[in-house]
Amino acid sequence: MSAIPLRLTHLPTGAHATVTCVSASSLHVDAATLERLGELGFIAGEPVQLLQRGPGGREPLAVVVGETMFALRWLEADCIEVLPL
Repeated sequence: MSAIPLRLTHLPTGAHATVTCVSASSLHVDAATLERLGELGFIAGEPVQLLQRGPGGREPLAVVVGETMFALRWLEADCIEVLPL
């Protein structure tokens, strides 16, 4: 049975996954945001882990991509599609 791709915002806290793509999740996301996520290392094939969520289970989301930790806003994290491991 294979895993189903989902948005990083839906990954359980502590879970590991692999980035499958980065795409706009709403009209509030512009090309510059998507480009920035790619520059940070959120590209297809990269390992990612959702370490922790902010208050109330929302933002910021502490995420490790490769070997670097980032704090992402919900809007940014929702642009990242992942395949859980």
